[in-house]
Amino acid sequence: MPSVLPDGEPAPVDGSLPESALRGVGRRPFGVYVHVPFCATRCGYCDFNTYTAGELGTSASPESWLDAVRRELELASTVLGAAPRADTVFVGGGTPSLLGADGLAQVLDAVHATFGLAPDAEVTTESNPESTSPEFFEGIRNAGYTRVSLGMQSAARHVLAVLDRTHTPGRAVAAAREARAAGFDHINLDLIYGTPGERQDDLKASLDAVLEAGVDHVSAYALIVEDGTALARRIRRGEVPSPDDDVLADDYELVDDTLTAHGLPWYEVSNWATDTMARCRHNMGYWNGCDWWGVGPGAHSHVGGVRWWNVKHPAKYAEVLARKESPAAAREVLSDEDRRIEQIMLQLRLVDGMPVEFLDPAGQTEARAAAAEGLLSADAMHGVNGQFGRCILTRRGRLLADAVIRRLT
Repeated sequence: MPSVLPDGEPAPVDGSLPESALRGVGRRPFGVYVHVPFCATRCGYCDFNTYTAGELGTSASPESWLDAVRRELELASTVLGAAPRADTVFVGGGTPSLLGADGLAQVLDAVHATFGLAPDAEVTTESNPESTSPEFFEGIRNAGYTRVSLGMQSAARHVLAVLDRTHTPGRAVAAAREARAAGFDHINLDLIYGTPGERQDDLKASLDAVLEAGVDHVSAYALIVEDGTALARRIRRGEVPSPDDDVLADDYELVDDTLTAHGLPWYEVSNWATDTMARCRHNMGYWNGCDWWGVGPGAHSHVGGVRWWNVKHPAKYAEVLARKESPAAAREVLSDEDRRIEQIMLQLRLVDGMPVEFLDPAGQTEARAAAAEGLLSADAMHGVNGQFGRCILTRRGRLLADAVIRRLT
């Protein structure tokens, strides 16, 4: 979760939601996100809401955090009334694998006790390759996890060093194999491209390692230098160069060409999967505007057009919940127009795009111009039998997705 929270309006102390937001709860797909704020070390590029043991001292611990998570889940059940079963659960961070298999089992048990899980629920945890083992994977598989996402970032030692990643090259591939041996069919590897000092041969080696691992899902993100991070300070001091946009574009094309050629086509601008079953259903819920409750410090939630976010610090989070109050720092109630624009921003990133009819007349004019410029698929725009077509990004459009979205909204 990002470390900087937006403003918004005050959130009710009891966490209550408007009747309009609760209408339809249980009939819409529902996900639970659990934010684990703990990390062994801080990566130089990371701007997420995470804390090392040294930063927390005695103010918070995994035990106090888990107690607070249980309290927030109970609050969620009360607020939502006839609580829906969770279609997806995603444990992210931070470094969830620092909790160990037993800790992650307790997290999932708490979600199950509160909401229950749909029979085909997707249950994902992020993991740092260095804090995993065959026993770890066996333990979380037995606990009910169905999917693992491993932070690989790169197979090049010097690239990992710039990112302040502590795992050794090759460990992510070994971890993926251990997860497969433990019975996981769905395994993701995360890559970051465009790190200062990364050569295209380094990225090719990382992609070769990903393919060697035999995973069914890959997420690949261009390095973004966030203000306030150690990497931003190093760039400002001139110790390393800033990422180059032209290099990032070339890297993206290499990633897309390589993964597509090996049976992993794109389904979202930064995500590739072997087939629809391998796509991350939890993230699809985000992109399609479904309901989810974000549990943990700094976690964001969305139910029926209301979005809110929790206080950031684990100690404050636990303190508020101990008073039987909502940990929400603030919220915003989205208007119909807000939701329409957000739908455009999110669905346009998907391989199926979005219906042209979502756009207002000015947006439709811009869409036709974007198609003429090769940013949207001209064929998809036409539709069939007089029906509206769809706005689907071309690869050039994917490289300029943010600019295309701004034009259409």
